[in-house]
Parts: sequence; structure tokens; C-alpha cells
Amino acid sequence: MTESLTIRRPDDWHVHLRDGDMLHGVARHTAVQFARAIVMPNLSPPVTTTEAARAYRSRIVDALSKGTAFEPLMTAYLTDDTDPADLARGKAEGVLTAAKLYPANATTNSAHGVTDIGNLAPVFAAMEEAGLVLCVHGEVTEAHVDVFDREAEFIERHLSQIVRNFPGLKVVLEHITTREGVEFVEAAGPNVAGTITPQHLHINRNAMLVGGIRPHAYCLPVAKREVHRLALRKAATGGGAKFFLGTDSAPHSKDAKESACGCAGIFNAPFALESYVQVFDEEDALRHFEQFASLAGPAFYGLPANTDMVTLERADQVVPDTIDAAGTPVVPFHAGETLRWRLVA
Repeated sequence: MTESLTIRRPDDWHVHLRDGDMLHGVARHTAVQFARAIVMPNLSPPVTTTEAARAYRSRIVDALSKGTAFEPLMTAYLTDDTDPADLARGKAEGVLTAAKLYPANATTNSAHGVTDIGNLAPVFAAMEEAGLVLCVHGEVTEAHVDVFDREAEFIERHLSQIVRNFPGLKVVLEHITTREGVEFVEAAGPNVAGTITPQHLHINRNAMLVGGIRPHAYCLPVAKREVHRLALRKAATGGGAKFFLGTDSAPHSKDAKESACGCAGIFNAPFALESYVQVFDEEDALRHFEQFASLAGPAFYGLPANTDMVTLERADQVVPDTIDAAGTPVVPFHAGETLRWRLVA
């Protein structure tokens, strides 16, 4: 039995660091575990331009202890009014690594998102030419579409068309939650990849609904049936190049999660690597963990893999019920549970 695992330091290819006090409270958890992270732009107001992304990057760096070895990789929030030239300039100046497509009202702080994806052709063309990655929240938002079907519907209606019309555009289908998502990424060309969160590897929709409403298991896209969770575990642990780590860590205060209309989002940053590696251990796939956590993501984004190393050891640790985020209690993923691995160096 493997008792410890040493791999290149991983990156997080999808994280929410928030802003203000919450940023100061949560950023350090991501910086401890990861060397780099694709930072989501759905603030209020959202990060829609190169200059806004530059300013947000400075706030992230300022929120960390001096000398912290962590690089935030910035994204721009696409809107109906996005300027293609500004995205190209952001990429050329080294400010933007990606741009994020949120269908309007698909998730937290997405009210400014795109209302008609068909109108974004000039934006996608500019991104394709500039080599800017398109990160996609892949859900339709029409009220008549069941919340559990919205990812599959988006893939069929929109994502397949984007990939077909812009074959040179690199596209990441983020936080995949369905077997259909896995199958789409696997069947697409090398310019299409997917990120997978720890929560969607651990829980299915029963976690939200059995034994009472459990708001801390609620995120968007929501966890689906068990058949989808198993497809995700197979994809993540298979050792391929098309799926890689993206936590979608999304902190909200305990009160906001436990309200009459609880916020969507799971805060998994403090124990993300331990959560992921437990899945790989359960699937007898520890040999593939470095590929998923440390190698596939940089290769897809055209960045070098990190050269420093981290070590995880087989050792029980109890996840606390809450974590203090600059004075705000936040409930972490696995709260009160015992994880069987620990990040030690």
C-alpha cells in the first residue's frame, strides 16, 4: 500500500477567490495547495476588461502574505458588449489567460452574462486568433429546462456549435457533472478539455436531498445521478490528457448558505488535494494523480509544469466544521468528516 505520494506542485484551473474581506480570508488556502490558479471573474461588478483584471490581480497578490509563491491567472467575464480587441490586448500584455462564458443567470453573480451566445462570434474569432482560452459554464438557463438536464442541453445546443465553428479555439468545459459532458470532451479534438471538481467525484444528488435539505452540498452545476458521478471518476482517474483539476472552490458565509434561498457553491480549497487524492486511492489510480493534478492542465494551457514538488501522506485528519475567513465562518467541503490523506510539504 502506498503510504506517501510526491508529485509536481499542482495548479487549480478554476477557483473563486471573491474580493474584499472574503478574498483576504480564503486566498491563502488556495495558495498553500497550488502554484497557480485560473481565477473566476464573477465579482460584483464583474471583471469584464483587461484593466479590471489587472487591478483584481493586484488585489489578490496584496491579500497574500509577502513572498507567497502563487500566481493568479486572470480571466475576463464575457458580456453582450465585450470588446474583442480588449481581450486580444489582455492576452498580448500577459494579463489575461482566459475568458469566461457565463450564460446569463446560470450561477452566482452571472446576471451580467451573455444573453445570446450566437452574437459572440467576433469575440470567439478574436480569442481564437490571440490564443486566449475560452472557459465555459456549460448550462442553459431557460426555466422550462430541468436543472439536472441543463448541462447536456447546453452541450447539444451551444457548445458543439462553438467547437465546430471555431476549431482553433481552445475550450474548457468547466466543472463537468454529467456522462454527456465526459463523452463530449472525449470525442472532441485536442483543443477541447474539461475540469472536474472534488465534490462531483465524491457526491451525487442524494447528498443534497436525503435526510433533509443539505445546503452545503449545493453547487451549480448541481450534483447529478450516481451514473454521472461514476463517469466522472473514470474520466479523472484514467490518466488521459483531456481532464484536469479545477476545484470550483466557491466560498459563501455559513449564514448565506443556510438561508431560505441558500447560495450555490462549495468551499473545498483548504483540503482540495486531500479530497482528490482520496478518490484516486479508492479507484486504485494513484499512479495517475500527477497527470490529473499537475501535468494535463499546464499542457493544455501551453504553460510549463511546475518544478517544485509536494508530498501527500496517508494519515487521517478531521476536517473542521467551519473555517474562519477574515471573521466570517465558512463551512468547508467534508466538514466533520475524516479524510485519509494529508498534505505535508
